[in-house]
Amino acid sequence: MDINSRIYVAGHTGMVGSAFVRCLRENGYKNIIKKAHQELDLTNQAETEKFFEEEKPEYVFLAAAKVGGIHANDTYPADFIMENMLIQCNVIRSAFKNNVKKLMFLGSSCIYPKLCPQPIKEEYLLTGTLEPTNEAYALAKIAGIKMCQSYNKQYGARYISVMPANLYGINDRFDAYNSHVIPSMIIKFHKAKCENQPFVELWGSGKPLREFLYVDDMAEACLYLMQHYESSELVNIGSGIEISIKELAGLIREIVGFHGEIIFDSSKPDGTPRRVLDTSKIAATGWKPKTDIKEGLRREYKYYLGTVLQNEGQFCKN
Repeated sequence: MDINSRIYVAGHTGMVGSAFVRCLRENGYKNIIKKAHQELDLTNQAETEKFFEEEKPEYVFLAAAKVGGIHANDTYPADFIMENMLIQCNVIRSAFKNNVKKLMFLGSSCIYPKLCPQPIKEEYLLTGTLEPTNEAYALAKIAGIKMCQSYNKQYGARYISVMPANLYGINDRFDAYNSHVIPSMIIKFHKAKCENQPFVELWGSGKPLREFLYVDDMAEACLYLMQHYESSELVNIGSGIEISIKELAGLIREIVGFHGEIIFDSSKPDGTPRRVLDTSKIAATGWKPKTDIKEGLRREYKYYLGTVLQNEGQFCKN
């Protein structure tokens, strides 16, 4: 992939896609192809095929996906499996038909079994049952991985798959009901601070352990792999550092400046009890993340204050 290559970032307005665009630009790549959902519906086969035929991208970062937290995944499983399968099938098939040189497929750590050994090695895929609350999304992502591997095996394609840990950062989705855990907590704690609420209530026990990775660190790892990695075997990308949901909540409370209590509603689901990726494969290349969790959370809260709330016209007096 040289500096003048035609590079299509699918899903460039989202958190992951926008991080790819920033990373590519910072590394001198200028010929970046972008299409917003309003311009190109990747769930539509005819539109997707026409786009690839006209634009002829040489490289593809497939970051477009329907994503959400536990509540959204558990409530709308049909939407999650259908929309993600359509996007993947249309993009991967069109990439092959139009001779794309290389494609990167973005998976998710939720593809691994709910109770598999920790840290999670790449070979643990399909060795046990999935977490029920996001099974539909996970199955769609697993199908995308297998699709890439199948095209590689049958046609000699160069499609690689990466599995990032839980991502957060600039352009994260801030929605009270459909966000992932970090933006959801930021919303709750900021609202509680502004309204002088005595406590914030969170789902679950607070005990589950999670691994988080700042999205710009993930983008740098992916660019390196796009330039140097050729195997069909998937690659984990993570920080290798675990934090409990309770500890995470405490950090966000501190950064937001909320001084009330944190109450956990243990009647609500926890999701998978522990999830940390074995990142020895990518670590062997010399890559390691630059952003620690506290600094990353500060950046995300700053983004929330300066962009999300400004756009919504909401201001806090406290």
